[in-house]
Amino acid sequence: MPDAPADAPAPTLVGEEYEVEIGPVAHGGHCVARTEAGRVLFVRHTLPGERVVVRVTEGREDSRFLRADAVQVLEAAKDRIPAPCPFSGPGRCGGCDWQHVKPGAQRRLKGEVLTEQLWRLAQLTPDDVSWDGTVEPAPGDKVPAGEVPGWRTRVQFAVDDEGHVGLRRHRSHEVEPVDHCLIASPAIEELGIEGREWPQIAGIEATAATGSQDRQVVLTPRPGGRLPIVELDRPVSVLRVGERGSDKGNLHRVHGRDFVRERADHRTWRIGAGGFWQVHPQAPELLVDALMRGLTPRKGEMALDLYCGVGLFAGALADRIGESGAVLGIESSKRAVEDARHNLADFPRVRIEQGKVESVLPRTGITEADLVVLDPPRAGAGKQTVRHIAGLGPRRIGYVACDPAALARDLGYFKDAGYVPRFLRAFDLFPMTHHLECVAILEPAAKAS
Repeated sequence: MPDAPADAPAPTLVGEEYEVEIGPVAHGGHCVARTEAGRVLFVRHTLPGERVVVRVTEGREDSRFLRADAVQVLEAAKDRIPAPCPFSGPGRCGGCDWQHVKPGAQRRLKGEVLTEQLWRLAQLTPDDVSWDGTVEPAPGDKVPAGEVPGWRTRVQFAVDDEGHVGLRRHRSHEVEPVDHCLIASPAIEELGIEGREWPQIAGIEATAATGSQDRQVVLTPRPGGRLPIVELDRPVSVLRVGERGSDKGNLHRVHGRDFVRERADHRTWRIGAGGFWQVHPQAPELLVDALMRGLTPRKGEMALDLYCGVGLFAGALADRIGESGAVLGIESSKRAVEDARHNLADFPRVRIEQGKVESVLPRTGITEADLVVLDPPRAGAGKQTVRHIAGLGPRRIGYVACDPAALARDLGYFKDAGYVPRFLRAFDLFPMTHHLECVAILEPAAKAS
Protein backbone atom coordinates (compact mmCIF):
# COMPACT_ATOMS: atom_id res chain seq x y z
CA MET A 1 0.00 0.00 0.00
CA PRO A 2 1.56 3.37 -0.98
CA ASP A 3 2.49 5.84 1.74
CA ALA A 4 0.20 8.83 2.29
CA PRO A 5 1.37 12.09 0.69
CA ALA A 6 3.67 14.09 2.93
CA ASP A 7 1.18 16.95 3.12
CA ALA A 8 -1.85 14.74 3.85
CA PRO A 9 -3.70 15.64 7.07
CA ALA A 10 -3.14 13.44 10.09
CA PRO A 11 -5.81 10.80 10.72
CA THR A 12 -8.91 12.10 12.48
CA LEU A 13 -9.76 10.96 16.00
CA VAL A 14 -13.40 12.07 15.83
CA GLY A 15 -15.59 9.32 17.27
CA GLU A 16 -12.83 7.72 19.34
CA GLU A 17 -13.81 7.01 22.96
CA TYR A 18 -11.69 7.13 26.13
CA GLU A 19 -12.40 6.48 29.79
CA VAL A 20 -10.93 9.37 31.79
CA GLU A 21 -10.99 11.15 35.13
CA ILE A 22 -12.03 14.78 34.79
CA GLY A 23 -9.73 17.52 36.06
CA PRO A 24 -10.34 21.24 36.64
CA VAL A 25 -12.81 23.51 34.86
CA ALA A 26 -11.41 25.65 32.04
CA HIS A 27 -12.53 28.83 30.31
CA GLY A 28 -15.08 28.01 27.62
CA GLY A 29 -17.64 25.74 29.29
CA HIS A 30 -15.60 22.57 29.51
CA CYS A 31 -13.24 20.71 31.84
CA VAL A 32 -9.74 19.37 31.25
CA ALA A 33 -8.82 15.69 31.19
CA ARG A 34 -6.00 13.52 29.87
CA THR A 35 -6.00 10.13 28.23
CA GLU A 36 -3.72 7.38 29.53
CA ALA A 37 -1.31 8.37 26.78
CA GLY A 38 -1.25 11.94 28.10
CA ARG A 39 -3.31 13.53 25.33
CA VAL A 40 -5.21 16.65 26.51
CA LEU A 41 -9.00 16.66 26.23
CA PHE A 42 -11.41 19.58 26.61
CA VAL A 43 -14.61 17.85 27.71
CA ARG A 44 -18.16 19.24 27.79
CA HIS A 45 -21.15 17.89 29.76
CA THR A 46 -19.06 16.85 32.75
CA LEU A 47 -17.75 18.16 36.09
CA PRO A 48 -14.40 18.12 37.92
CA GLY A 49 -13.76 14.84 39.73
CA GLU A 50 -16.08 12.72 37.59
CA ARG A 51 -15.07 9.54 35.85
CA VAL A 52 -16.63 9.41 32.40
CA VAL A 53 -16.45 7.95 28.94
CA VAL A 54 -15.78 10.67 26.42
CA ARG A 55 -16.25 10.72 22.66
CA VAL A 56 -13.98 12.95 20.57
CA THR A 57 -15.82 15.62 18.58
CA GLU A 58 -12.82 17.50 17.12
CA GLY A 59 -9.15 16.66 16.62
CA ARG A 60 -6.56 14.63 14.78
CA GLU A 61 -3.53 12.57 15.66
CA ASP A 62 -1.30 15.65 15.52
CA SER A 63 -3.65 18.08 17.33
CA ARG A 64 -2.36 19.84 20.45
CA PHE A 65 -5.61 18.95 22.18
CA LEU A 66 -8.90 17.23 21.44
CA ARG A 67 -12.48 18.36 22.06
CA ALA A 68 -14.87 15.77 23.41
CA ASP A 69 -18.26 15.16 25.00
CA ALA A 70 -18.91 13.07 28.08
CA VAL A 71 -21.28 10.39 26.76
CA GLN A 72 -21.38 8.12 29.82
CA VAL A 73 -20.98 9.06 33.48
CA LEU A 74 -19.32 6.30 35.50
CA GLU A 75 -18.80 8.26 38.74
CA ALA A 76 -20.89 11.42 39.12
CA ALA A 77 -19.95 14.56 41.03
CA LYS A 78 -22.23 15.62 43.90
CA ASP A 79 -23.18 18.80 42.00
CA ARG A 80 -24.54 16.93 38.97
CA ILE A 81 -28.29 17.04 38.35
CA PRO A 82 -30.48 15.80 35.49
CA ALA A 83 -30.48 18.54 32.85
CA PRO A 84 -33.83 20.41 33.00
CA CYS A 85 -33.62 21.23 29.27
CA PRO A 86 -34.68 18.36 26.98
CA PHE A 87 -32.52 19.78 24.16
CA SER A 88 -29.21 19.86 26.02
CA GLY A 89 -26.57 17.16 26.02
CA PRO A 90 -23.83 15.73 23.81
CA GLY A 91 -24.29 16.68 20.17
CA ARG A 92 -27.37 18.78 20.85
CA CYS A 93 -28.07 22.49 21.50
CA GLY A 94 -24.87 24.44 22.14
CA GLY A 95 -26.48 27.41 23.89
CA CYS A 96 -26.01 26.23 27.49
CA ASP A 97 -22.89 24.71 29.05
CA TRP A 98 -24.04 23.89 32.59
CA GLN A 99 -27.62 22.58 32.41
CA HIS A 100 -26.37 19.46 34.23
CA VAL A 101 -24.95 21.46 37.19
CA LYS A 102 -26.61 22.83 40.33
CA PRO A 103 -27.00 26.65 40.12
CA GLY A 104 -24.70 27.37 43.07
CA ALA A 105 -22.04 25.08 41.63
CA GLN A 106 -22.27 26.87 38.29
CA ARG A 107 -21.29 30.11 40.01
CA ARG A 108 -18.43 28.39 41.84
CA LEU A 109 -17.11 27.05 38.53
CA LYS A 110 -17.25 30.54 37.01
CA GLY A 111 -15.36 31.90 40.01
CA GLU A 112 -12.68 29.24 39.54
CA VAL A 113 -12.32 30.18 35.88
CA LEU A 114 -11.99 33.88 36.69
CA THR A 115 -9.41 33.14 39.39
CA GLU A 116 -7.39 30.98 36.98
CA GLN A 117 -7.49 33.55 34.18
CA LEU A 118 -6.43 36.41 36.47
CA TRP A 119 -3.39 34.47 37.61
CA ARG A 120 -2.42 32.91 34.28
CA LEU A 121 -2.70 36.11 32.22
CA ALA A 122 -1.92 38.87 34.73
CA GLN A 123 -0.34 37.18 37.78
CA LEU A 124 -3.11 38.62 39.93
CA THR A 125 -4.75 36.82 42.85
CA PRO A 126 -8.26 37.48 44.15
CA ASP A 127 -6.66 39.42 47.02
CA ASP A 128 -4.78 41.59 44.50
CA VAL A 129 -8.08 42.69 42.96
CA SER A 130 -9.99 42.83 46.29
CA TRP A 131 -12.44 40.14 45.18
CA ASP A 132 -13.76 37.54 47.60
CA GLY A 133 -14.22 34.93 44.88
CA THR A 134 -18.01 35.24 44.80
CA VAL A 135 -19.94 35.29 41.53
CA GLU A 136 -23.14 37.09 42.46
CA PRO A 137 -26.51 35.95 41.08
CA ALA A 138 -28.92 38.59 39.86
CA PRO A 139 -31.87 39.13 42.24
CA GLY A 140 -34.50 36.52 41.47
CA ASP A 141 -32.08 34.18 39.67
CA LYS A 142 -31.18 32.19 42.78
CA VAL A 143 -33.39 29.20 41.97
CA PRO A 144 -33.46 25.61 43.28
CA ALA A 145 -31.65 22.86 41.40
CA GLY A 146 -33.73 21.73 38.44
CA GLU A 147 -35.25 25.17 37.82
CA VAL A 148 -34.06 27.56 35.13
CA PRO A 149 -34.56 31.34 35.20
CA GLY A 150 -35.93 32.68 31.91
CA TRP A 151 -33.51 35.58 31.65
CA ARG A 152 -32.58 35.94 27.99
CA THR A 153 -34.44 38.87 26.37
CA ARG A 154 -32.83 38.41 22.94
CA VAL A 155 -32.57 35.04 21.21
CA GLN A 156 -31.07 34.18 17.82
CA PHE A 157 -32.98 31.25 16.40
CA ALA A 158 -31.72 29.27 13.43
CA VAL A 159 -33.96 27.59 10.85
CA ASP A 160 -33.19 24.25 9.22
CA ASP A 161 -33.79 23.31 5.57
CA GLU A 162 -37.34 22.16 6.36
CA GLY A 163 -38.28 25.47 7.97
CA HIS A 164 -38.13 24.20 11.58
CA VAL A 165 -36.87 26.61 14.22
CA GLY A 166 -34.02 25.65 16.49
CA LEU A 167 -30.68 26.64 17.97
CA ARG A 168 -27.16 25.91 16.78
CA ARG A 169 -25.32 22.89 18.06
CA HIS A 170 -21.98 23.47 19.78
CA ARG A 171 -19.31 24.74 17.36
CA SER A 172 -21.54 23.80 14.44
CA HIS A 173 -23.85 25.30 11.83
CA GLU A 174 -26.23 22.37 12.30
CA VAL A 175 -29.62 23.21 13.79
CA GLU A 176 -31.12 21.50 16.83
CA PRO A 177 -34.91 21.89 16.42
CA VAL A 178 -36.61 23.09 19.62
CA ASP A 179 -40.18 23.83 20.64
CA HIS A 180 -39.15 26.07 23.55
CA CYS A 181 -36.02 27.51 25.19
CA LEU A 182 -35.82 27.46 28.98
CA ILE A 183 -33.45 30.43 29.29
CA ALA A 184 -35.52 32.64 26.96
CA SER A 185 -37.63 35.23 28.73
CA PRO A 186 -41.37 34.51 28.93
CA ALA A 187 -41.99 37.49 26.62
CA ILE A 188 -39.89 35.80 23.94
CA GLU A 189 -41.65 32.48 24.35
CA GLU A 190 -45.06 34.18 24.19
CA LEU A 191 -44.39 35.12 20.57
CA GLY A 192 -44.79 31.49 19.51
CA ILE A 193 -41.85 31.51 17.10
CA GLU A 194 -40.91 27.87 17.71
CA GLY A 195 -44.46 26.68 17.02
CA ARG A 196 -44.44 27.82 13.40
CA GLU A 197 -42.63 26.78 10.27
CA TRP A 198 -40.44 29.34 8.49
CA PRO A 199 -39.80 28.26 4.90
CA GLN A 200 -37.26 30.40 3.02
CA ILE A 201 -35.98 31.92 6.30
CA ALA A 202 -32.44 31.21 7.56
CA GLY A 203 -32.55 32.95 10.93
CA ILE A 204 -34.79 34.83 13.35
CA GLU A 205 -33.57 37.22 16.05
CA ALA A 206 -36.26 37.92 18.63
CA THR A 207 -36.09 40.71 21.20
CA ALA A 208 -38.51 41.40 24.04
CA ALA A 209 -37.84 44.62 25.94
CA THR A 210 -38.33 44.61 29.69
CA GLY A 211 -38.66 48.40 29.99
CA SER A 212 -41.71 48.46 27.70
CA GLN A 213 -44.07 46.15 25.86
CA ASP A 214 -41.93 46.38 22.71
CA ARG A 215 -41.21 43.14 20.89
CA GLN A 216 -39.26 42.79 17.68
CA VAL A 217 -38.18 40.09 15.25
CA VAL A 218 -35.45 40.41 12.63
CA LEU A 219 -35.75 37.90 9.80
CA THR A 220 -32.86 36.74 7.62
CA PRO A 221 -34.22 35.19 4.40
CA ARG A 222 -32.33 32.47 2.58
CA PRO A 223 -30.65 33.64 -0.64
CA GLY A 224 -33.48 34.44 -3.02
CA GLY A 225 -36.04 33.61 -0.35
CA ARG A 226 -39.28 35.53 0.06
CA LEU A 227 -40.42 37.04 3.31
CA PRO A 228 -43.50 35.30 4.77
CA ILE A 229 -46.47 37.07 6.24
CA VAL A 230 -45.56 37.21 9.91
CA GLU A 231 -48.42 36.46 12.30
CA LEU A 232 -47.22 35.79 15.83
CA ASP A 233 -49.06 35.38 19.12
CA ARG A 234 -48.27 38.90 20.35
CA PRO A 235 -47.93 42.30 18.64
CA VAL A 236 -44.43 42.58 17.23
CA SER A 237 -42.35 44.81 14.96
CA VAL A 238 -40.76 43.05 11.99
CA LEU A 239 -37.53 43.85 10.18
CA ARG A 240 -35.62 41.96 7.54
CA VAL A 241 -31.96 41.67 6.68
CA GLY A 242 -31.25 42.90 3.16
CA GLU A 243 -29.68 40.89 0.37
CA ARG A 244 -26.21 42.28 1.12
CA GLY A 245 -25.97 39.92 4.08
CA SER A 246 -26.28 39.99 7.84
CA ASP A 247 -24.63 43.37 8.37
CA LYS A 248 -26.68 45.07 11.08
CA GLY A 249 -26.56 48.28 9.05
CA ASN A 250 -28.45 46.45 6.30
CA LEU A 251 -31.84 46.14 7.99
CA HIS A 252 -35.17 47.11 6.47
CA ARG A 253 -38.33 47.81 8.43
CA VAL A 254 -41.33 45.72 7.37
CA HIS A 255 -43.77 47.06 9.93
CA GLY A 256 -43.70 48.58 13.39
CA ARG A 257 -40.83 50.45 15.03
CA ASP A 258 -37.21 49.81 14.11
CA PHE A 259 -36.23 50.09 17.78
CA VAL A 260 -37.28 48.92 21.24
CA ARG A 261 -37.48 50.95 24.43
CA GLU A 262 -35.84 49.97 27.70
CA ARG A 263 -35.76 51.50 31.17
CA ALA A 264 -32.62 51.82 33.30
CA ASP A 265 -31.21 54.36 35.73
CA HIS A 266 -34.54 56.27 35.76
CA ARG A 267 -34.43 56.90 32.01
CA THR A 268 -35.91 55.47 28.82
CA TRP A 269 -33.42 54.20 26.25
CA ARG A 270 -33.99 53.69 22.54
CA ILE A 271 -32.13 50.71 21.09
CA GLY A 272 -32.19 50.34 17.32
CA ALA A 273 -32.61 46.97 15.64
CA GLY A 274 -29.44 44.95 16.01
CA GLY A 275 -28.08 47.35 18.64
CA PHE A 276 -26.39 46.20 21.83
CA TRP A 277 -28.24 46.06 25.13
CA GLN A 278 -27.56 43.65 27.95
CA VAL A 279 -29.71 40.53 27.47
CA HIS A 280 -30.36 39.94 31.17
CA PRO A 281 -33.22 42.23 32.27
CA GLN A 282 -31.47 43.27 35.50
CA ALA A 283 -27.98 43.70 34.04
CA PRO A 284 -28.18 47.42 33.15
CA GLU A 285 -29.20 48.47 36.66
CA LEU A 286 -26.72 46.13 38.35
CA LEU A 287 -23.80 47.31 36.22
CA VAL A 288 -24.65 51.02 36.51
CA ASP A 289 -24.92 50.66 40.29
CA ALA A 290 -21.60 48.81 40.58
CA LEU A 291 -19.83 51.37 38.39
CA MET A 292 -21.23 54.47 40.05
CA ARG A 293 -20.54 53.13 43.56
CA GLY A 294 -16.96 52.43 42.56
CA LEU A 295 -16.27 55.59 40.58
CA THR A 296 -18.04 58.02 42.97
CA PRO A 297 -18.51 60.73 40.28
CA ARG A 298 -18.19 64.32 41.49
CA LYS A 299 -19.82 67.47 40.23
CA GLY A 300 -17.83 69.15 37.48
CA GLU A 301 -15.67 66.18 36.49
CA MET A 302 -14.62 65.20 32.97
CA ALA A 303 -15.49 61.60 32.04
CA LEU A 304 -15.04 59.27 29.08
CA ASP A 305 -17.34 56.39 28.14
CA LEU A 306 -15.51 54.16 25.68
CA TYR A 307 -17.40 51.58 23.59
CA CYS A 308 -20.46 53.47 24.82
CA GLY A 309 -23.20 51.72 22.84
CA VAL A 310 -26.50 53.58 23.16
CA GLY A 311 -25.15 55.70 26.02
CA LEU A 312 -26.18 53.90 29.21
CA PHE A 313 -23.02 54.61 31.21
CA ALA A 314 -22.50 58.03 29.60
CA GLY A 315 -25.96 59.00 30.78
CA ALA A 316 -25.33 57.71 34.29
CA LEU A 317 -22.09 59.71 34.46
CA ALA A 318 -23.68 62.88 33.04
CA ASP A 319 -26.52 62.70 35.53
CA ARG A 320 -24.09 62.55 38.45
CA ILE A 321 -21.40 65.04 37.40
CA GLY A 322 -23.96 67.72 36.67
CA GLU A 323 -24.09 70.65 34.28
CA SER A 324 -20.57 71.76 35.15
CA GLY A 325 -19.13 68.40 34.09
CA ALA A 326 -18.65 66.88 30.65
CA VAL A 327 -18.82 63.40 29.11
CA LEU A 328 -17.38 62.13 25.84
CA GLY A 329 -18.63 58.83 24.48
CA ILE A 330 -17.00 56.86 21.66
CA GLU A 331 -18.78 54.08 19.77
CA SER A 332 -18.08 52.37 16.43
CA SER A 333 -21.67 51.49 15.44
CA LYS A 334 -23.35 54.24 13.43
CA ARG A 335 -26.84 53.25 14.56
CA ALA A 336 -25.80 53.04 18.21
CA VAL A 337 -24.29 56.53 17.96
CA GLU A 338 -27.59 57.85 16.57
CA ASP A 339 -29.43 56.21 19.46
CA ALA A 340 -26.96 57.52 22.05
CA ARG A 341 -27.30 61.08 20.75
CA HIS A 342 -31.09 60.74 20.88
CA ASN A 343 -31.06 59.19 24.35
CA LEU A 344 -28.76 61.87 25.79
CA ALA A 345 -30.09 64.91 23.93
CA ASP A 346 -31.08 66.59 27.21
CA PHE A 347 -27.45 66.61 28.40
CA PRO A 348 -25.83 69.55 26.56
CA ARG A 349 -22.36 68.66 27.83
CA VAL A 350 -22.39 65.09 26.49
CA ARG A 351 -20.73 64.47 23.13
CA ILE A 352 -20.80 61.16 21.25
CA GLU A 353 -18.19 60.42 18.57
CA GLN A 354 -18.39 57.59 16.05
CA GLY A 355 -15.43 55.36 15.27
CA LYS A 356 -13.12 52.79 16.77
CA VAL A 357 -11.82 53.78 20.18
CA GLU A 358 -8.18 53.18 19.27
CA SER A 359 -8.55 55.59 16.32
CA VAL A 360 -10.89 58.25 17.70
CA LEU A 361 -9.50 58.67 21.22
CA PRO A 362 -6.07 59.94 20.09
CA ARG A 363 -7.75 62.40 17.69
CA THR A 364 -9.94 64.04 20.34
CA GLY A 365 -7.06 66.10 21.69
CA ILE A 366 -8.07 65.18 25.24
CA THR A 367 -4.99 65.04 27.46
CA GLU A 368 -6.60 64.34 30.82
CA ALA A 369 -9.80 62.97 32.32
CA ASP A 370 -11.11 62.40 35.82
CA LEU A 371 -13.06 59.20 35.13
CA VAL A 372 -12.99 56.60 32.37
CA VAL A 373 -15.52 53.83 31.76
CA LEU A 374 -14.82 51.15 29.17
CA ASP A 375 -17.02 48.26 28.14
CA PRO A 376 -15.04 46.69 25.28
CA PRO A 377 -16.11 43.80 23.05
CA ARG A 378 -15.17 40.24 23.94
CA ALA A 379 -11.60 40.66 22.65
CA GLY A 380 -10.89 43.40 25.21
CA ALA A 381 -9.39 46.87 24.83
CA GLY A 382 -5.76 45.90 24.14
CA LYS A 383 -2.41 47.27 25.20
CA GLN A 384 -2.45 50.42 23.05
CA THR A 385 -5.82 51.64 24.31
CA VAL A 386 -5.01 50.75 27.92
CA ARG A 387 -1.79 52.78 27.75
CA HIS A 388 -3.65 55.75 26.26
CA ILE A 389 -6.28 55.63 29.02
CA ALA A 390 -3.63 55.45 31.73
CA GLY A 391 -1.82 58.39 30.13
CA LEU A 392 -4.88 60.57 30.74
CA GLY A 393 -4.31 60.23 34.48
CA PRO A 394 -7.88 59.44 35.60
CA ARG A 395 -8.44 59.16 39.31
CA ARG A 396 -10.57 56.07 38.71
CA ILE A 397 -11.32 53.71 35.82
CA GLY A 398 -14.38 51.47 35.54
CA TYR A 399 -13.91 48.37 33.39
CA VAL A 400 -16.95 46.27 32.39
CA ALA A 401 -15.97 42.86 30.99
CA CYS A 402 -17.92 39.98 29.46
CA ASP A 403 -14.85 37.76 29.04
CA PRO A 404 -12.53 36.81 31.93
CA ALA A 405 -9.53 36.22 29.66
CA ALA A 406 -9.78 39.67 28.04
CA LEU A 407 -10.32 41.25 31.45
CA ALA A 408 -7.24 39.54 32.88
CA ARG A 409 -5.04 40.55 29.93
CA ASP A 410 -6.15 44.17 30.13
CA LEU A 411 -5.73 44.29 33.91
CA GLY A 412 -2.17 43.11 33.32
CA TYR A 413 -1.63 45.97 30.86
CA PHE A 414 -3.13 48.43 33.35
CA LYS A 415 -0.81 47.10 36.06
CA ASP A 416 2.17 47.75 33.79
CA ALA A 417 0.81 51.26 33.14
CA GLY A 418 0.50 52.07 36.85
CA TYR A 419 -3.17 51.25 37.58
CA VAL A 420 -4.36 48.51 39.92
CA PRO A 421 -7.83 47.21 40.85
CA ARG A 422 -9.47 48.87 43.82
CA PHE A 423 -12.05 46.10 43.75
CA LEU A 424 -13.68 43.63 41.39
CA ARG A 425 -17.20 42.22 41.32
CA ALA A 426 -18.42 39.29 39.24
CA PHE A 427 -22.05 38.73 38.26
CA ASP A 428 -23.77 35.60 36.96
CA LEU A 429 -25.85 37.36 34.30
CA PHE A 430 -25.86 34.34 31.97
CA PRO A 431 -27.14 31.37 34.04
CA MET A 432 -26.66 27.90 32.53
CA THR A 433 -23.84 29.17 30.30
CA HIS A 434 -20.12 29.61 31.01
CA HIS A 435 -20.33 33.40 30.58
CA LEU A 436 -20.19 35.98 33.36
CA GLU A 437 -19.94 39.76 33.63
CA CYS A 438 -17.36 41.61 35.72
CA VAL A 439 -16.89 45.18 36.92
CA ALA A 440 -13.40 46.25 37.99
CA ILE A 441 -12.65 49.65 39.49
CA LEU A 442 -9.01 50.75 39.08
CA GLU A 443 -6.99 53.59 40.50
CA PRO A 444 -3.33 54.71 40.37
CA ALA A 445 -1.03 52.23 42.09
CA ALA A 446 0.57 54.97 44.18
CA LYS A 447 -2.83 55.89 45.64
CA ALA A 448 -3.74 52.27 46.29
CA SER A 449 -0.53 51.70 48.26
